[in-house]
Amino acid sequence: MDSNDLEKERGITILAKCTSIMAANGTRINIIDTPGHADFGGEVERVLSMADGVILLTDAAEGPMPQTKFVLGKALKQGLRPIVVINKVDRPDGRAEEVVDEVFDLFAALDANEDQLDFPILYASGRDGWCTRELTDPRENLLPLIDLVLSHVPAPKVDKDAPFAMLVTLLEADPFLGRVLTGRVHSGRAKVNMPIKALSLDGKQVETGKLTKLQAFAGVTRVPVQEVEAGDIISIAGLSVASVADTIGDMALTMPVQSTPIDPPTMAITISVNDSPFAGQEGTKVTSRMIRDRLMAEAETNVAITVTETAGKDAYEVGGRGELQLGVLIETMRREGFELTVSRPRVLFKTDEETGALLEPYEEVMIDVDDEYSGVVVEKVSLRKGNMTDMRPSGGGKTRITFLAPSRGLIGYQSEFLTATRGTGVMNRVYAHHGAYKGDLPARNNGALISTDLGEAVAYAIFNLQDRGIMFIKPQDKVYAGMIVGEHSRDNDLEINVLKGKQLTNIRASGTDEAVRLVPPRKLSLEDMISYIEEDELVEVTPLNLRLRKRELDANERKRSSRAKKKA
Repeated sequence: MDSNDLEKERGITILAKCTSIMAANGTRINIIDTPGHADFGGEVERVLSMADGVILLTDAAEGPMPQTKFVLGKALKQGLRPIVVINKVDRPDGRAEEVVDEVFDLFAALDANEDQLDFPILYASGRDGWCTRELTDPRENLLPLIDLVLSHVPAPKVDKDAPFAMLVTLLEADPFLGRVLTGRVHSGRAKVNMPIKALSLDGKQVETGKLTKLQAFAGVTRVPVQEVEAGDIISIAGLSVASVADTIGDMALTMPVQSTPIDPPTMAITISVNDSPFAGQEGTKVTSRMIRDRLMAEAETNVAITVTETAGKDAYEVGGRGELQLGVLIETMRREGFELTVSRPRVLFKTDEETGALLEPYEEVMIDVDDEYSGVVVEKVSLRKGNMTDMRPSGGGKTRITFLAPSRGLIGYQSEFLTATRGTGVMNRVYAHHGAYKGDLPARNNGALISTDLGEAVAYAIFNLQDRGIMFIKPQDKVYAGMIVGEHSRDNDLEINVLKGKQLTNIRASGTDEAVRLVPPRKLSLEDMISYIEEDELVEVTPLNLRLRKRELDANERKRSSRAKKKA
């Protein structure tokens, strides 16, 4: 069901999706695929209101991850009874029985009730298309899962004779139908061209209109229908103002359907127009108005994102759940042809209403590393004000370490973590709560290598500058003054000339023509760049390139700003 290009590339679910199948006895089973990552929790919170049961899919080797805890906690709070499916039991490092015990411990830690703790278990291999009730049973098909859903998940409690009411949980833009609202019918029946109205959560009327289009889900596609009834998950068109969390209903409806409150954003970035020397050369959407319209459209369809204009009206502050969610938004805009600059993420603080103390977001961090790297991981996270809450062997020469750390301290840690663990570590994060402010945190250890001129980088110049630090560029890459081309080996910034070619003379002597051997440059992803930069730096995003740069491109301006900060 992961049909989005970014979903296929990253192997994660970003957008919630609906589908349905018909069981052998003629019963329709609606299925909702939710994102697993906490950064996309806004999708999870919305779609859970449409569900009557939940299938918890857990890897037979990795066990329950922090994202599992996040989604499961939301489902248990709504009183949903889960079915546990242990997937990939055919993996050579699978440990299905141990994982079942870990899942039970997780349920207990999340205050599951007795009905929820008495969960049925299936063992499966999604790749091969089979599941069984016991590990020793014949491995044939997925019918045991279908039968269990029919017997374990209750039928929706709905009143088909009451006035039509539907809670909007998803909002999309369709080029032919306009705004498409998806949700579950809580009561009554609806027909095409039926007059309807939309109510907000507080019961106020938002707008009135007609159901110009009714669509149901069949497989992974939508199909037009003439009539729907309570219990169906449908998409409608015909309304121009109604949004997520609004109730669409009959003209006689007076009370809206209640929905779950959505957690607020914990992190924000500033997006502005690209003003580098290469601005407008690669993208087609470069103006402030285009960027504003796109961000406002995103905020309308994604309730987990907030967009506010800065005082100067030339930049936009975008709030979200984490670096991954914000990175996916920027990558999507980049592929649509936008050019923009992005600032370093900053966390969103709160103030304690009783004491007036400053509160910052904390995250639970679960790290799986080889035993030999556990010491350096504990040391690095402790320097970032993280507290270790658990440490235990997870088998196969690996250790699982759990921390509670401020979100500020984790910004930029991903790349440092992968370096420290030689790329073998796995880190998962989930928002925990807002807690006491931890004070100042250490900044990036290394300074930047900054280009002094505009042009194309030369292999000879890069070769002679390799001792100064790690390069981010390769020969023939376009650079400009103020662009960050590498990481300095020391803690201060250094301006370098990567355009300087070899002086051509007719003097030839032994050892003069040394072969140019270049160290491969470090390649940073968009999320890596966003978390790598400091307050005085930006990420330049275009459809073809990602570049790091200083906020002030002129060296003299940077020096003036530095002196002004020291005086302040």
